[in-house]
Amino acid sequence: MQRIFRTSVRCFSTSIPRHEIKDIGALSQRLIPKYQESCDGELLSLQWPAPPRNIFLVRKDCAPAVTDSLIEFVNHISSVYPSIRVILESKTAAEVHSSLPFPVYSACLDEKPTALHEKVDLTVTLGGDGTILHASSLFATCSNVPPVLSFSMGTLGFLSEWKFSEFKRAFREVYMSGAGAGDRTPVLEKSAATELSGHESEMGPTGWSSVRGKSMGSTRGARILMRNRLKVGFFTADGAETTPIRTKTDQGQGVYVMNELLIHRGKEPHLAVVDVFVGGRFLTEAVADGIIISTPTGSTAYSLSSGGSIVHPLVPAILLTPICARSLSFRPLVLPSSTPITLRLSEKNRGRELEVSLDGVNLGQGMAVGMEVRVWNEEMRHGENEWQGGVPSVMRRSVGCEAHEGWVGGLNGLLKFNHPFGEP
Repeated sequence: MQRIFRTSVRCFSTSIPRHEIKDIGALSQRLIPKYQESCDGELLSLQWPAPPRNIFLVRKDCAPAVTDSLIEFVNHISSVYPSIRVILESKTAAEVHSSLPFPVYSACLDEKPTALHEKVDLTVTLGGDGTILHASSLFATCSNVPPVLSFSMGTLGFLSEWKFSEFKRAFREVYMSGAGAGDRTPVLEKSAATELSGHESEMGPTGWSSVRGKSMGSTRGARILMRNRLKVGFFTADGAETTPIRTKTDQGQGVYVMNELLIHRGKEPHLAVVDVFVGGRFLTEAVADGIIISTPTGSTAYSLSSGGSIVHPLVPAILLTPICARSLSFRPLVLPSSTPITLRLSEKNRGRELEVSLDGVNLGQGMAVGMEVRVWNEEMRHGENEWQGGVPSVMRRSVGCEAHEGWVGGLNGLLKFNHPFGEP
């Protein structure tokens, strides 16, 4: 008789992968850095009061290669910087958390629209310009946007300074920005540990001391280009605000856009008729397919395609660009950044309403006759070295005219500025 022996095998593991998605509310409150004027250029210098802890990653959708790079990036910073916690958008977290041996954090923005505003120290984007705009839109009602470190992994990448192959150096430069020499580091670490008490307890080693190399020196802070935004508000004919933004909770203050406001006739067969007011005074009755109001950052986007000027992001300006105006004398305007602009849909307009987009996203709510769009500049500076507002963009360090290096390179390499015909 044949006897069958059954054996049981017990599997032992020294560590169990923690495939979890935790609520962002468990994290400590965000750190707000300072931005100091640098003596060697026109960019600002990033100064953290303590090591950043809560890192928000935004990726380009429907791009498997970008997702793989995100996982590589997250694994690296989690192993080298043990105090860091990773925040992902809900869709991204659901897709990648099972591939990570540690928990990630996310938030349901439908339930708490401002959750990211309170927790994110630093935003990292992997994608193209659209990914950066999307990340910026998540802070459309936040006056203190976290610094943005962008890696070019999209179609154009004019706004992205860094190649993904540089991610280790780029992140270390941002992380260590503000780390002082000597006895300053332990003091800051103690302060950071105090702030962390009562929140996430499984932080492991914290502070700059856990990173090899420690201080980068007082002149080695990450360089920041502060991209100004526009404040945009929509108002009914009786003056009531009706700005249809999910994260908007106040009244009369508008929302922020990084690139542009666009009003367009959309599917209507007739040209739009819009009354334009500049600085409170009536300028013209515009008859066109639409009108773009953009920042200098947005000057190289839809405004450029519509014949608008290219404006350097350090120039404090606001652009008003008509789209296919009926009158050939209605030309694009470059105005001081402090100039308020109002666009009112005229009663002469034959269409039902105009389509409205902010940074390329259609709001879904049109602009009816009598309604106004009011645009004014975001005030960024408040006192010496006290910067508030704008989108702090981390720039690559270069020698010489650092504020212009990336911008000029983008015009030449990406936009092919004044490129001769017939050459590859």
